[in-house]
Amino acid sequence: MKFIHYLEKIGGVDIFGSISLAIFGIFFVGVLAWVFRTNKKLFSDISRLPLDN
Repeated sequence: MKFIHYLEKIGGVDIFGSISLAIFGIFFVGVLAWVFRTNKKLFSDISRLPLDN
């Protein structure tokens, strides 16, 4: 029996795909907003962090 047959037997399983896509979208937009709003000097300091002793 294939996996899709198990999913067809579960009621309301289609909402999980929508919820996970919404969570991913909100997280992606949040990180994108944080990147554009953050001071560029912070990224410069973090990029040099592994090289500094």
